Amino acid sequence: MEHRTSSIQGHRIMARCALLVVLVASVSACAGTAGPTQAINDPDEADNRKIHEFNKSFDRNFVRPLSQGYSRLPDPVERGIDNVAENFDLPKEALNSLLQGRPVAALENTARFAVNSTVGLLGIFDPAGEMGLEGHETDFGETLYVWGAEEGVYGEVPFFGPRTERDVVGEVVDIAMNPLRLIVPSAFGPFGTAAEGASILGERAQYSDTIDSVLYESADSYAQSRLLYLQNRRFELGQTGGADDVYIDPYATDPYEDFDAQ
Repeated sequence: MEHRTSSIQGHRIMARCALLVVLVASVSACAGTAGPTQAINDPDEADNRKIHEFNKSFDRNFVRPLSQGYSRLPDPVERGIDNVAENFDLPKEALNSLLQGRPVAALENTARFAVNSTVGLLGIFDPAGEMGLEGHETDFGETLYVWGAEEGVYGEVPFFGPRTERDVVGEVVDIAMNPLRLIVPSAFGPFGTAAEGASILGERAQYSDTIDSVLYESADSYAQSRLLYLQNRRFELGQTGGADDVYIDPYATDPYEDFDAQ
């Protein structure tokens, strides 16, 4: 019976992954690649802008109000939830560190998970941090980058926001291959998912002024979101090209200049 339940859960996970792949494929088709210092590769901008408006509406009506309510929790409670969410990410980060050829980081992430999951009560507390085990954040998107994969096209994914093609694939693989499914009993799965969702609300509340400024006060929230996402992601991966390498303003020149001259 247990084997059958595990099999059903496995099929559900793969179905969700397949659904996400299809969803993203419809958002940003595989139309070329963009290197570390190349301009934005956004061939489906018109469709992406529609999804961006949907995401803005979802944020305005659901995420932002929920985050404002969540921010009223006592700081120790918020911190404990954030710690749990971070702790549940450590197994996949350990695996990705190993795949990136960083055994020391993999070991530290594993040790941090072991300490905080036991002494820290599933990660509510952070005794590992007090021991100097800070951990190393990473994901399969970074693993693909280390392996030489291009970032692919840019797109907006419903509910999830800005993504590159490489990072979407990375997130799907992280879901499917997360070692946590083999370590933690299935009963704790919803606990980790709830902590992850609450942590996202906490981040939305923490950076509320900046996010509101980009989404609701900038002249072109789509272009601004795209620019900030790519700059931040490329910086995380060590791609430190200048801003001109990241974004070319499509309105910097008159597209009808040649026609006017005739």
